[in-house]
Amino acid sequence: MEWFLEIISDYTFVQNAIIAGILSSIACGVTGTFVVVKKISYIGGGIAHAVMGGLGIAYFLGINPLLGALVFAVFAAFVIGLVKLKLKESEDTIISALWAIGMATGVIFAYLTPGYNVDLLSFLFGNILMVSSESLWILLILDVVILLVVFIFYRQLVYVCFDEEYAALRGIKVDYVYIMLLVMVALTIVILVQTVGLILVIALLTLPSAIAKLFSKNIAKMMLISVLLITSFFLIGFYFSLQANLPSGASIILIAGAGYLVAFAINRIKYS
Repeated sequence: MEWFLEIISDYTFVQNAIIAGILSSIACGVTGTFVVVKKISYIGGGIAHAVMGGLGIAYFLGINPLLGALVFAVFAAFVIGLVKLKLKESEDTIISALWAIGMATGVIFAYLTPGYNVDLLSFLFGNILMVSSESLWILLILDVVILLVVFIFYRQLVYVCFDEEYAALRGIKVDYVYIMLLVMVALTIVILVQTVGLILVIALLTLPSAIAKLFSKNIAKMMLISVLLITSFFLIGFYFSLQANLPSGASIILIAGAGYLVAFAINRIKYS
């Protein structure tokens, strides 16, 4: 453990990684709770893969890839929400289309980028050690936006997640709140891109909140438990990845997956 603390104190990029992990935990714990309760993790998967298009274009234009990811993520969230609400169509088809188009666009622009930087591939599986100071500011701003939205619209989000018809009867504009929730998911995915990558983002978005749901049905408590769990999974996974020289994103997800299995087993024993 001493060597881990020494590394944190001696290397700026490790400090950035720790800060990024904490920022990711906050957004993921808060938004992931709504994703689990509303059961829309598959929508998150579609948004996550559509983000690849934004990353590729950003690299091609020479700008921060997180900005490109942000634009594509929010765009995908709006498209999915509008298709469901206005066209009354299932999200499945549009999610599949955005998934394919986003990935294909990202690959093409990555190929066209002069002196193509293989760092783009790290966004698929995550490389938290590559987080820059500029990216940390972006993550912080996105965290603040998500927390403000939840603070202001907490009641509306809870009603819509549990029962849209009842929410409508209460005078809540369900359509707007639903799209706002999807945009929150999009922002969280952008935050998690460098932590665990596009491929693994849904696992971290759902597993900790699923664990929290096993032990609490209160939304606020679920959020708090989720944030604490994700922070713990991150620190343990990050420590393990450095010690064993393994990919950080995959290590974090393995710890989260193991945590879910243990929690599930404890819950079954408790109520058996």
